[in-house]
Amino acid sequence: MAIPISPEASVKALYEAIKRRDAGALNQLLAPDLEWWFHGPPNRQHLKRLLTGEDEAFEFLPQEVAAFGSIVVAEGGGPGAAVWVHAWTVGPDGVITQVREYFNTSLTVTRVEGDARGSDDESPGLTQCCVRVWQSQRSPKALPGLVLAI
Repeated sequence: MAIPISPEASVKALYEAIKRRDAGALNQLLAPDLEWWFHGPPNRQHLKRLLTGEDEAFEFLPQEVAAFGSIVVAEGGGPGAAVWVHAWTVGPDGVITQVREYFNTSLTVTRVEGDARGSDDESPGLTQCCVRVWQSQRSPKALPGLVLAI
């Protein structure tokens, strides 16, 4: 299997490999030292169990995938009220190097923009602001919300 060129294509190929339970394709798409960050109830670590070979029946079917440079955000739902968001970091070679997994949590992705000088010359410095670039659409309002700055 050839590794896709674009970050979004790599992540979509990953979900297809997960769906097929294709360990060979997963090994090509994921870095051996994949950095993993999880936010959610410990009993909801379905992706970890699936990718580490534990018996896992949870299906990850992304309903939305959006790319922001090397960061690709995917959101979907599962059985019952399960809602998940994955933020993948893809290297220039198309290999996924990091995943931030949010389970039963809504997520807002912001881009930090700076280099705007303050108007007050007495207190020079950079000011930064966050521009929202993506927000969870699947999660009910009752879920906790987090902000991921890129």
